[in-house]
Amino acid sequence: MSLTQDDFKPVLRELLSTHPGLEFLQSTPEFQERYAETVIYRIFYYVNRSDNGRLTLRELKRSNLIAAMQHADEEEDINKVLRYFSYEHFYVIYCKFWELDTDHDFLIDKENLIRYGNHALTYRIVDRIFSQVPRKFTSKVEGKMGYEDFVYFILSEEDKSSEPSLEYWFKCIDLDGNGVITRNEMQFFYEEQLHRMECMAQEPVLFEDILCQIVDMIHPEDESYVTLHDLKGSKLSGSVFNILFNLNKFMAFETRDPFLIRQERENPHLTEWDRFAHREYIRLSMEEDTEDASNGSADVWDESLEAPF
Repeated sequence: MSLTQDDFKPVLRELLSTHPGLEFLQSTPEFQERYAETVIYRIFYYVNRSDNGRLTLRELKRSNLIAAMQHADEEEDINKVLRYFSYEHFYVIYCKFWELDTDHDFLIDKENLIRYGNHALTYRIVDRIFSQVPRKFTSKVEGKMGYEDFVYFILSEEDKSSEPSLEYWFKCIDLDGNGVITRNEMQFFYEEQLHRMECMAQEPVLFEDILCQIVDMIHPEDESYVTLHDLKGSKLSGSVFNILFNLNKFMAFETRDPFLIRQERENPHLTEWDRFAHREYIRLSMEEDTEDASNGSADVWDESLEAPF
């Protein structure tokens, strides 16, 4: 016995028609649909560990989904339900997708994704994502990622300490798919980071130093390679991936960004994803306010879809 994404649709329909925190969406059925879709993708990302689209009772019992559903049932402010159901989290994911999907055909290509996070990612890692190694795209359009694929990407990119994220990026870096990450594979990805640092006239950090740093962070059982098991046993694994392919996050890590450290201290119960979504939501709201003040409209939303504030 298992559950598919379709099995969750009636649950979300019920939530959307009865939850006080989602009432304001009732005038925009398009957004109700997008919200429901996003929540379902988030559930399957974290709970369906076998990633086969069929959620088993065992997976359900091992997850926090039932607790999150009860929380959504009892909590009037839907944004306090950080697991799966937060409207703010949906809004951030959808806006991020919309920003990249310049022609609004609901598909994203490599050139679109390269712009993500202010050009934070390397071409090599984007190539790996589009080779569909970490996960087969559901878009069915050659060379394009759809909205569901993007949700899986953004959760992996912004919640690197989670198990599904570690698995996603491990598959990307493991070029030969043999279940271990070698020094050569790490160097292949890091070379582009090094090149970018040189282009930006920044003091480059040599690969030998990076390798020592990674070994110190992960403490792999065998120092000549890194396994998924090694990564899952370390709290710093997410930073290893940032070092290899996200220049902005690598720099923030190297400089021990005091703002991020303070955020972590103040809210230790929040995940990396929660903090990211909160920051982005505030930024997007401020941008909306500025745009509204200057021209009376918000262009993030299609003409037929008003920004739901």
